[in-house]
Amino acid sequence: METSLDDGHLAFGAVMAEEAVPATSAEVAERVAEQVTNPDGVISVQVCYATPDAQTIITLSVASPCTVNAVLRASGIVGKHPEIDLSVQSVGIFGKIKQLDDLVAAEDRIEIYRPLIVDPKVARARRVAKTRKGGSSEGRKWSTRARRSL
Repeated sequence: METSLDDGHLAFGAVMAEEAVPATSAEVAERVAEQVTNPDGVISVQVCYATPDAQTIITLSVASPCTVNAVLRASGIVGKHPEIDLSVQSVGIFGKIKQLDDLVAAEDRIEIYRPLIVDPKVARARRVAKTRKGGSSEGRKWSTRARRSL
């Protein structure tokens, strides 16, 4: 199943990625045990990718155990979005950065993250400067003059 939304609201997209942390052996064992309980050995997962214009969600069933990389290849998302470069872009499961060789569990949502265009701190500084320039009291409340008068 593929869904494309272009209402301007994206569930994810460009996010600041935290450092990838390798899974511990206990976490891997827990995921494998979760998948073994599935009697037919098939799990359902989603692959998501968002651009500024649209969001693509592909739902597919894969054999368990399966890695993130194998799911991404099986989904065909790279063929639909040639701008995706998995050697550069980060991937995650429900907002947590994962490696391509990590195992997926049933009902996982694999997200492919785009790089940030602007650092969030720089973007915030620009918004504040624009608001101050416009004469809004909201933009002035953090200025040094306002602090001295308190």
